[in-house]
Amino acid sequence: MIPRSRATGRAFAYQVFYRLPVPLRRRLVRLAVPKYIVGAVTLVWDTEAEGASRLLLLRQPPGYSWTLPAGLLQRGEAPVVGAARELFEESGIRLSPERLRPAVPNAVVHAKGWVDVVFETEVPASSTELVVDGAEVFEAAWHPLDDLPRLSRATAALLGRYGIGPQADQSARRV
Repeated sequence: MIPRSRATGRAFAYQVFYRLPVPLRRRLVRLAVPKYIVGAVTLVWDTEAEGASRLLLLRQPPGYSWTLPAGLLQRGEAPVVGAARELFEESGIRLSPERLRPAVPNAVVHAKGWVDVVFETEVPASSTELVVDGAEVFEAAWHPLDDLPRLSRATAALLGRYGIGPQADQSARRV
């Protein structure tokens, strides 16, 4: 039970708060509420893979490790629309948002104040042209799960949540 003096203090604070003009209340809430950066990530699987599943990975600047197709959402953009946009911008794969399905778990909250909304899709690698711009992305390639290249720290951590890669629980590994 909350002590009476503390409860009345909180009640007084709410009374003062709700008497403030709405724009000022919104500004106070924005200052007090934690802020997150929201990104969209897509796991793109090769439907033609024989043996181990193959995943599309990108080599981006500075070029030392590989990542997933991903990027920040634009203001007001739906996560699935942002994921489809980023997939096209970074790999040249144009898919309608309806072709992307939520991964499980769909959102991964990172300790540094950002949230990744994760989607999955499948495409046939042999008939899917990968186009990179050479500035934002150096290279795009399909990699079997049992022979992944050096992953960025963030990508390895995210894939580990799905039972993939060096940080995965071996019993949850997708093969």
